[in-house]
Amino acid sequence: MARSKEDELVFLPLGGSNEIGMNFNLYGFGPSHARKWIVVDLGVTFGDLTTPGVELILPDPAFIEEHADDILGIVLTHAHEDHIGAVAWLWPRLRAPLYATPFTAYLLREKLREAGLEGEAHITEVPLGGQLTLGPFEIELITLTHSIPEPNGLSIRTPLGTILHTGDWKIDPDPLLGAPTDEAAIRRLGDEGVLAMICDSTNVFVEGESGSEADVRDALSKLIGELKGKVAVGCFASNVARMDSVIRAAEANGRRVCLLGRSMHRMAAAARSVGLFAGLKDFVNENEAGYFPPDGILYLCTGSQGEARAALSRISEGTHPHVTLGQGDACIFSSRIIPGNEVAIRNLQNRLADRGVRLYTDYDHPGIHVSGHPCRDELARMYSWARPQIAVPTHGERRHLLEHVAFAKDLQVPQALAPRNGDMVRLAPGRAEIIDEVPAGRLFIDANVVTVEHGEALRERRHAAHNGVIMVSVVLDGRGKIASGPQIRAIGMPLDEEYPLDEVLDDLAEEAERALHRLSGEDRDLDDAVETAMSRAVKKACQRVWGRRPVVETTVLRL
Repeated sequence: MARSKEDELVFLPLGGSNEIGMNFNLYGFGPSHARKWIVVDLGVTFGDLTTPGVELILPDPAFIEEHADDILGIVLTHAHEDHIGAVAWLWPRLRAPLYATPFTAYLLREKLREAGLEGEAHITEVPLGGQLTLGPFEIELITLTHSIPEPNGLSIRTPLGTILHTGDWKIDPDPLLGAPTDEAAIRRLGDEGVLAMICDSTNVFVEGESGSEADVRDALSKLIGELKGKVAVGCFASNVARMDSVIRAAEANGRRVCLLGRSMHRMAAAARSVGLFAGLKDFVNENEAGYFPPDGILYLCTGSQGEARAALSRISEGTHPHVTLGQGDACIFSSRIIPGNEVAIRNLQNRLADRGVRLYTDYDHPGIHVSGHPCRDELARMYSWARPQIAVPTHGERRHLLEHVAFAKDLQVPQALAPRNGDMVRLAPGRAEIIDEVPAGRLFIDANVVTVEHGEALRERRHAAHNGVIMVSVVLDGRGKIASGPQIRAIGMPLDEEYPLDEVLDDLAEEAERALHRLSGEDRDLDDAVETAMSRAVKKACQRVWGRRPVVETTVLRL
């Protein structure tokens, strides 16, 4: 296509740079006032102890939402939640065509159906190795290996150069499900000339290689063959190759498999929709699994990260309606610990151990899990194949991105830079550089409501979680005098045997009453004035007693 002297090729991460997860990447082409955009991936990350009540976190699409008419398409590299999990939430703001391979499209349709969008959001299925043209972007899917079926890198050809967007990947000569990494296609790109490679940084600090799924299958088969009681295996449901390995290892040792957890069933259905799990026996219903002898059943479970409502947590608490584990049984954790989940996983494992369950992890049995992301030797091979002029690390925290830049320079890549979310990088023409900064925040899913990152509700919740809550109630008569109360209730406040809580509450009530008496008669007629005065007095008193300023809520009733 003909191009203008004003044309630029830019890369803009709005999620996934300076963090692992929540991938949301944009490529723009054209003059600055009339760019056309493609979106690559639209994922979520997950809440933690700093976001009480918030389980899902989305990237804020505010910048590209203003240019929604210029989005040519949303291209999804694979079906992990940190790459597709935000589509159903944010698609109504962007309303752009969706492109995905069959496995990813299956799971995406489920999400859109649950959101009531299946009739509006159109998904175009692209075959593995397929191609599509979106305006100035000629896109080719490059087969890679990862921990989920149909992972793809993207070759994005433009009039100003070719980009290799790797998505999530590793190099596995024997991935068991799906084809190995298409080295020949990447080498061809390198021969043609790759302007920039936007590349996964997750394991940039890890020497060597990530390991093969085939070795995991052998290790799991050997371990399961040594166990005599009931066996549960916790792994990521999205790791379909691992599911397949566990199932085949179980069947090789005379065990039938029962899936526990909604996402396990959803992933199994998606896998079968594209022809995976061939030759495996039907899964045992959880209602029937208890009739099998202990050495004849294996439970494949969600909850390896200690999620409160997942199957493994319910088993560990003894609240699962159909499954119990105890003395003589085993639980295998065939997954890594996601940073931030250490406490939840440790608590889960302690509960299982307390029930007499023997635990097996990749700490004591290293062969039962391998990463789905490239270590340093794999990164070096990818750079040797693609030979990009520019390295732009993504999918990593700040320390990962900066280490990746240093590693790329060691590999003699001419240019390397590590943008943060919101940094617009001009890849061409000229040298790569950050030319602009756009808004790049987060949105929280709080009780199925999309809220801003620093919303009042979460701020109050955090404050209450750290400082407790005091509730004051008082009844005033028609003259503004106290008819009943003040009554004080405390939630989450510390107890002191030398200063019993009842005495503290009585003293707080006296402080509230004195605050009321200090008000003028005119102010006593105003509920807001009374509530403010009493709340301030109680909060100051709490500061003296406990060294904390709790949330104080005062209610005024009038006769």
